[in-house]
Amino acid sequence: MSNLEAVRGSIPPVVTPFRNGAVDYDAYAGLIEYQVSEGSHGVLVNGTTAEPSTLTTDERNRLVDIAIETVKGRVPVVAATGSQSLAETEQLTRHAANAGADALLIVTPYYIRPPQRGLIEYYLRIANQHDTPWMIYHIPGRTAINVTLESMQELRDKSPTFVGMKHAVNDLGFVTECLSAFGDDFKIFVGLEELSFPMMTIGACGLMNAVGNLRPGVLSEMCQAVWDSDLNQGRQLHNRLLEINQAVFYDTNPIPMKYMMKRLGLMPANEHRLPMMPATSELEKRLDGVLQRAGLLDGVAA
Repeated sequence: MSNLEAVRGSIPPVVTPFRNGAVDYDAYAGLIEYQVSEGSHGVLVNGTTAEPSTLTTDERNRLVDIAIETVKGRVPVVAATGSQSLAETEQLTRHAANAGADALLIVTPYYIRPPQRGLIEYYLRIANQHDTPWMIYHIPGRTAINVTLESMQELRDKSPTFVGMKHAVNDLGFVTECLSAFGDDFKIFVGLEELSFPMMTIGACGLMNAVGNLRPGVLSEMCQAVWDSDLNQGRQLHNRLLEINQAVFYDTNPIPMKYMMKRLGLMPANEHRLPMMPATSELEKRLDGVLQRAGLLDGVAA
């Protein structure tokens, strides 16, 4: 757990580029390098923005390997290894831990809506198979299940490697409750763009936001502003990101993000796998307006 202290700040969930139906691994390595060169504090592999439910287990494992190989220890690599299936989560987690991921992010199993006692046993079963620090990915809007404070307390008591969560819920009160119960070293990452600045001001240690694929530097600057107690600067940066933050959810994430990345030349295509679809022409025009008002289309070919 020696690298755990470095797991903080802006750690964007990097998108998965596709080309002709296949994962474009070369483009993915380029996106990882872009994050490092633009000042991100780390990278998150196979987060929601990466469309992991459309990937095979082998593809997800390969993305972890490429991220670690590309980063070369310059910043932490967090691997999202959760799935609906315990067996698949175990396989993904084992691979990421053995590959050298600095931390793991494990989503609550989706669709089946398990009881809290089931969640606890699920996480403990996985945690007992490795020594890598791990966090819960708490996103009930997609999984239809909440993790209670009592369940997290039991996990904290029984798993010494349980170190935090990504909180993608519009609930600042729960953040304060967790930090009060578990201490300031409990790592909470913001998972909703609109709460980036306010959640950090009450104790979140960083961001895992899709918009980091587009504006990595601004998010890193906002984290630094909070760490420097320069709340005026942090608020200004938060306001600058307002419309782009909103645009991420003009359609299902990462449909808008992939279009904007292609539009800015950050990736060659905004291809998805079914049932996801590329942006419609109407959405493209709307997103072009967002990019234009943000000054990001200056010098970009139409």
